[in-house]
Amino acid sequence: MASNKMRSFLSMLGIIIGVAAVIIMMSIGQGSKESIRKELSTMGTNLLTIRPGADFRGGVRQDPSAMQTLKMADYERIEREKRFVTKVSPEVTSSGQAIYGNNNTTTTIYGEAPEYIDIRLWTIEKGECFTEEDIKKAAKKVLIGQTIVNELFGGVDPIGKTVRFKSIPMTVIGVLKGKGYNNWGMDQDNVMIAPYTTVMKRIAAQTWFSNIICSAVTEDMSDAAIEELTQILRDNHKLKGDAADDFNIRSQAEMMETMSTTMDTVTLILVVAAAFSLLVAGIGIMNIMLVSVTERTKEIGLRMAVGATGPIISLQFLIESVLISLTGGLLGVLLGCGASEWVVPLFGMPSSVPLWSIYVSFIVCVFIGVLFGYIPAQKAANMDPIEAIRHE
Repeated sequence: MASNKMRSFLSMLGIIIGVAAVIIMMSIGQGSKESIRKELSTMGTNLLTIRPGADFRGGVRQDPSAMQTLKMADYERIEREKRFVTKVSPEVTSSGQAIYGNNNTTTTIYGEAPEYIDIRLWTIEKGECFTEEDIKKAAKKVLIGQTIVNELFGGVDPIGKTVRFKSIPMTVIGVLKGKGYNNWGMDQDNVMIAPYTTVMKRIAAQTWFSNIICSAVTEDMSDAAIEELTQILRDNHKLKGDAADDFNIRSQAEMMETMSTTMDTVTLILVVAAAFSLLVAGIGIMNIMLVSVTERTKEIGLRMAVGATGPIISLQFLIESVLISLTGGLLGVLLGCGASEWVVPLFGMPSSVPLWSIYVSFIVCVFIGVLFGYIPAQKAANMDPIEAIRHE
């Protein structure tokens, strides 16, 4: 190896690129999964969302958003009978234009109960939240996100100012702490949160809820909370026997598990694609070792003549093959970890190198060294010493 540095390096090059590619793919997949889990956890890991279910009317499947199955009676009964749920907030949404002075921006207003702030882990940076008294009076009060502050107010303190939403004047009583963009490119700060009665009566003019947001006692009790909520809603909607639910309940834990499974599948596909380069690298090592055996035929014959057995000769070439593969693997790990740490983040992609991927890379390199070095080693071991010594 030392006397043929360039050839040895070229033999390693395929392993270096293959291992680096595998580690980079794994780090991107793992980083994306951790980023998604972190993003979803900012919404509350014990979050439960009740949505209207789709239905058939006149043979046509209706859009769930058009259904009116979640009513005030459902919310009130959940509040009375909940055991595995700590906080509940009905939700009504409406999109439109918010105006202050000469400035305007398009946003979405969420009609919620005061508990919504705790359920979705929002922090009020300035001001205060609306109260149950505001709910009863359908008060025209609103909390706004940082994007609304920047778009409408600039450097002006928004507390106490009046914002018009769909011609309804609303007083800003609080500013939410910024959350930024999520992994799906949605601006989480482009929101307005008002009492749900205000949005229902003054803006949306509807008597049903878009969703009902709940918080389970703990993440582990999410399944028990879903069963409890299902029974309450089925009883309230008078659904008997095997009648289909006219609502859907989704947990944040379920969404996190689904996203993790999806990312694992994507990562596996990327790793398998990158691993093909390791196969090509192994074939390259085998070719180089076969050339090496041919060049060193006389040396092999001489060693056999002074007592070296076939297994010893075979072991010599296997060790050389494994050394080439392991050295290339080590350089590939360094290159892959370095690229994952400094290069991948430059493209705005999350990255996290799992420690086990490094161990797996070394094991694979040993396997490749033995697998693709076996044929050249056996060729060397099976030589006739007399013919080998006479070889020119």
